Amino acid sequence: MSNKLHIVSLGCTKNLVDTEVMMGKLQNFELTDAQEEADVIIVNTCGFIDAAKQESINTVLNLHEARKEDSVLVMAGCLSERYKVELAKDMPEVDIFTGVGDYDRIDELLLEKKSRFSEKVFLIDGAQRVVTGSTYHAYIKLSEGCNQTCSFCAIPSFKGKLNSRNLDSIAKEVEGLVKKGYFDFSFVSQDSSSYLRDQNIKDGLSLLIQRIELIEGVKSARILYLYPSTTSMQLLKNIAKSEIFHNYFDMPIQHINNDMLQMMKRGFGKEKTLELLHFMRSLPNSFVRTSFIVGHPQETKEMFEEMCEFASDFGFDRINVFSYSDEETTPAYDMKDKISAKTIAKRAQILGDIASQCTQKSLENELGKEIELVIDGQSDEHEYLLSARKLLWAPEIDGEIYVNDKVKEEELEFGVIYKAKVTDLIGNILTATVDNA
Repeated sequence: MSNKLHIVSLGCTKNLVDTEVMMGKLQNFELTDAQEEADVIIVNTCGFIDAAKQESINTVLNLHEARKEDSVLVMAGCLSERYKVELAKDMPEVDIFTGVGDYDRIDELLLEKKSRFSEKVFLIDGAQRVVTGSTYHAYIKLSEGCNQTCSFCAIPSFKGKLNSRNLDSIAKEVEGLVKKGYFDFSFVSQDSSSYLRDQNIKDGLSLLIQRIELIEGVKSARILYLYPSTTSMQLLKNIAKSEIFHNYFDMPIQHINNDMLQMMKRGFGKEKTLELLHFMRSLPNSFVRTSFIVGHPQETKEMFEEMCEFASDFGFDRINVFSYSDEETTPAYDMKDKISAKTIAKRAQILGDIASQCTQKSLENELGKEIELVIDGQSDEHEYLLSARKLLWAPEIDGEIYVNDKVKEEELEFGVIYKAKVTDLIGNILTATVDNA
């Protein structure tokens, strides 16, 4: 087989880790950005909601149109797992289908040139990865699957129950990446605050924090995707005490109306959700990110307005807004009183504007502050500006900061932590000056 590979990763950061596992198994291939030159094309798909499903299918079809004769087109990931029978029947353009449990067997599938799905979705653990997108930051997957029963979410139907990685395995992966120069880590899963609960350990994240703090060379870490009912006050206090883990709190609460939270089967009601959020916000140098869903079945105008008022007043640093997607296999799919697509779109626009205002306020609060940042590379704005990220922030989702490319005639290095002062806000991008080099 010829050895040029074009690979596309869609969806979440957990998908990105799985894509990196496939790249680790295919290191004998030469990566290419030109799909028309590739001998093998792999699309790691997302099957979470309708928009993601359509993007995945369109990506596969567009790549098929551009690919050369005799190349191999592989459709992998969540969408392929969720609709394996239908896709195999309806998409003859694809040469190999594989789901979410065979990433570490992609080399075997290409040699055999046949589709395969595991009967059970296994956590890919300990596989060698090719980390992409950064020379200093990596995502670390904590677990696969989810034990929650949220009304709107189809993930448990094709990802299965929670399956946590062994703590020593995670530590070994981090230690290996530190040896390669990585010092900043984001720990991810479908429900990170349930880590190790499938092994009858209630507060696995606190154990994770203690273990990662022992690894010399880890300078920065954050945990993504905390679930309200499995996040304890003790966990938040342990994060706050850590010298490595930032007070970075990513908790998708999805709504704030008490009746809607119950309909969504979110585990916690409004009172305890607020208790967690206010404690997070009270911690020094805290960063609070959340997500809301608009248009869930039976969401009244009053419920939506309550959510908007709360989103506007609380002081979130970042808010993601999702339009409800009617997904088969979910409890909400069979609920009555569905909200019209027009109303959902209108509500998403209203809440989206509030989210933008919250981001702007959060950025304004950075003005004049001394911060730690990391230079990622050249900016797209100007040849003399560098693109940087506040070390506290999560990569890609929380924004970028523009920095002059020289300090006292010395060039700044990529992937290095610098102390800087935030000087200005241009639109929605901060500018900063590095104090020393």
